[in-house]
Amino acid sequence: MSKPKISFFSPFCAKAKKNHHDITVITTENFDGWKKGQNAALKTHVEETGFGAKAGKALIHRGSDGNIENIIAVISSAYTYEDGSKLYNAVKDKFSERTLNDTSFALKSDDHSEEQIFRLYAGIGFAVYAFDQYKKKKATDKAQFVLADGIDAKRVKTFVEGVCLVRDLVNIPANDMGPDELEAATKFLTEKHKLELKVIKDKDLIKKNFPMIYEVGKGSARRPRLLDFSWGNEKHPKLTLVGKGVCFDTGGYDIKPSQFMLTMKKDMGGSAHVLALAHMIISLKLPVRLRVLIPTVENSISGDAYRPSDVLQTRKGITVEIGNTDAEGRLVLADSITYACEKKPELLIDFATLTGAARVAVGLGLPALFCNDDDIAYEIQKLSNTENVLDPVWNLPLWRPYRKELDSPIADICSTGGKAGATTAALFLQEFVEENIEWIHMDVYAWEDHGTPGRPKGGADTGLRAIFAYLEKRYGK
Repeated sequence: MSKPKISFFSPFCAKAKKNHHDITVITTENFDGWKKGQNAALKTHVEETGFGAKAGKALIHRGSDGNIENIIAVISSAYTYEDGSKLYNAVKDKFSERTLNDTSFALKSDDHSEEQIFRLYAGIGFAVYAFDQYKKKKATDKAQFVLADGIDAKRVKTFVEGVCLVRDLVNIPANDMGPDELEAATKFLTEKHKLELKVIKDKDLIKKNFPMIYEVGKGSARRPRLLDFSWGNEKHPKLTLVGKGVCFDTGGYDIKPSQFMLTMKKDMGGSAHVLALAHMIISLKLPVRLRVLIPTVENSISGDAYRPSDVLQTRKGITVEIGNTDAEGRLVLADSITYACEKKPELLIDFATLTGAARVAVGLGLPALFCNDDDIAYEIQKLSNTENVLDPVWNLPLWRPYRKELDSPIADICSTGGKAGATTAALFLQEFVEENIEWIHMDVYAWEDHGTPGRPKGGADTGLRAIFAYLEKRYGK
């Protein structure tokens, strides 16, 4: 079996197929009014089937010749992304696999804003996605949609592409998504956007002063590297994204229990998020000078692997005592953050599947946000809960009194310490951020444990749309 290929997923077709149907979208609050305006045959069908004002339900009404006259789908009055996903599932379930292959659909709604219909189409895209690259029988029961006139098709497609890129990158198992493959996935993105990808690999990391990236990755036969690319007008505000690219994390000598290692293919979820975010920024042409840095390693156990209590040098010149080899992400991020700050970006954002402590603090579905500017943190948290974003994040404190928990008797700082593990990890990273640079740290889970409409079990975006919404508001479209 060949290795899975990275591509941009889209469920949308350019034009209607021979068999095409409009789906009339009705909100729960408008259902009774809609029903009153229908002909007797349709009213009777609605009553006989018990079809009512319940979101996530669909009805097919046929004429006397057996052909479809109406498809009706009910959603909530909020027009959420989940409404779009539920609508898709409800309609798809009404058709056979064979029929779907020859059919296209479009949404028809008389009372909606552009943002509302955008959310429905994006939610449809999220629901169509299925990770089946390793299955002999691929999913073929997928409905295709034609984007309605007046909608920003580029924006809808870009959002779906970004979210599904995160899912693909995280879902691919580590045997097919090591440092070589993550570099190839990054190259796929840079080539699409006609950008140059710079790579510093293996012992060149030592020569070019990235000692902690090298130390974390040197224990693996799959060699460590730093991926680096830029886009945009140099006169625009500088924005740098840093993504944790730990392609698999055994925990090193502080080895993880087996049940916690099962999902460690997702430990490169931070890099997946920044690649998706970069794609959205570039595709929708935000006026920024973008730079992306991805420290890419595998944290393995071998005779060459680094050890607990080792003292490592850093690019910044700070010495670090290793408290736990399973806290490797902060080490590779630290050298990358130092490097990023040397170019003086206006805003620096990192994404990382960094701590289990963040999951204890805010749960699995809510990413933890840290920021050295309280106003920015509160703005993002508020924005993340608005109806146009619906991607909640939660601000946790960079509580300076906890910094002493990272004191080391033999080095400038210890890599671990204290009970507030998410905060102390963020405080460790803050040591490498220049004081005059605005910095956002996203501690994300990048995984869906159970699966909900439009959000299947497996790799998942967490905080991606929230951060993009903030960037779009800050820098303009």
